[in-house]
This record gives sequence, C-alpha cells and structure tokens, in this order.
Amino acid sequence: MSKLSINRETRLCMSLAGRPGNFGTRFHNHLYEALGLNYIYKAFTTGDLPAAIGGIRALGVRGCAISMPFKEACIPLIDELDPSAAAIGSVNTIVNDDGYLRGYNTDYIAIRTLLDRHAVPKDTDFVLRGSGGMAKAVATAFRDAGYASGAILARNPQAGSALAESCGYEWLSEMSGWPSMVVNVTPIGMAGGAEAEDLAFAPEVVADTKIVFDVVALPPETPLIRKARELDKFVITGAEVIALQALEQFVLYTGVRPSEEQVTAAARFAQG
Repeated sequence: MSKLSINRETRLCMSLAGRPGNFGTRFHNHLYEALGLNYIYKAFTTGDLPAAIGGIRALGVRGCAISMPFKEACIPLIDELDPSAAAIGSVNTIVNDDGYLRGYNTDYIAIRTLLDRHAVPKDTDFVLRGSGGMAKAVATAFRDAGYASGAILARNPQAGSALAESCGYEWLSEMSGWPSMVVNVTPIGMAGGAEAEDLAFAPEVVADTKIVFDVVALPPETPLIRKARELDKFVITGAEVIALQALEQFVLYTGVRPSEEQVTAAARFAQG
C-alpha cells in the first residue's frame, strides 16, 4: 500500500519506551509498504502505563513493542505470557487478539540467533553488565544456549544476585578478572541518555577481552563498540539485536515473514 493509503481498515502497531527511537517506526513501516500490508506503526512514551496498556486493549491496537523501563511493569496488566516471556519474567512484545493481550519476548530469540550466527564458542567465559528486563532475556539466552561460565555485574545486589542465581552464574558488584567476552545490557552508551558518551566497561577491560557485545542499538556504533573496533576486537552490536527482535515482532503482528533481502533493506533504512 502507499504510505498515504490509511483508512478505517488500517491496523495500528506501536511501541512504548522511556526514550522512544525511530528504528521500529522506520523498520515496520518500510516492510508494511514493501509487502503491501494495511498497517501503520507509531512510537510512543507514557507516564501512565496502566492507561496506555488499557488503550491498546480498548482501541484494538494490534501489537506493541515494549522497551525500558516497562518490560516487567507491564506484566500484571496483560492476560497471558508466552513461554518466551514467562521463563524470563520480561515482556518486549504485546499482541492483541480481539482484546486479549499476550506477552512475548523476542529479545531472547534475537540473542540466541546471534550467538549461533556468530558461532561464539560455548566455553567462552563472560561478564554481563545489567540486571533489568533486557538483562534477564540476554542472560537466560546465554544459559539456554549452553554458556556455563558467566557472571552478572550489577550494582543492585538484590536484582543482580537473583538474576545470577536463576541462571547459575556468579554475581559481581564490581568488575573482577579478565573475561573472554563482555556484554553490556545497560543504558550506558545509549543516545540521549546521561551516560551517552560513557564506556560500559573500562578501556583496560576492553583491551584484554576477545569479544565485545553491546545490546544498545542507538547509536549503532556505541562508545563501547567504537573502542572495541579500535582495538580490533570481535564485536556483536545492538543494531543486530534490534533488527532480529523487530523481525520476530513483525511476524507476530502480521503473520507474514519477509525475505532476508527485505529485512536487510528495512534494517538499513531504519538505521539511516
């Protein structure tokens, strides 16, 4: 359909985030147009999460992407959790079937896919920084993929130790040792935030590791990824994560799976 062909049959999809970005809007709308689907996608934020979730149900919004800080807070407001979300206790996608809201976690799927795609050795030891909803998805994906030697670095002792225990990992309140891989699952380095120019791991840690994985997608080249590239480290970026998880959301909303070429084009457009 044309970008201007909006009518009463057009289905709305949306996102809710503390700091909305443009990636999802550009990615989904690009694919709707390419595939001739009568959908439109819009990004939102909210100071009233219960009202926002109620609006999804009442207005027939087909789907909603959920980002920080709403991934756990939305759970009591929806009707059912898919196993991908229930096992983690974190939701990044809501699908509305005639007023019945079901929560999914496509972040988990994206992380598992990337670990396989990049053939990261299963015996790689790692430190994951973060303990929020996204960190739960990432840590659980690592555990389920067979990575046994890991640690959770988190300043919050309750959340950090709980996540570490649930995945069979060690909890660290501060960096210790020199792991083969470091994984950032915090807002450090995210565009628009107070720590946008900061490194999630100290330069000497980056220098001594082999693999740097930053799930922050905006900007595509975070300070941590730039430093890792300077030091010729193997990197996995948040841009890869966001494209894969957005693809799975698109399939849940529309029932259509685009071709690899269409997804690549949409991701390129979304990052432009």
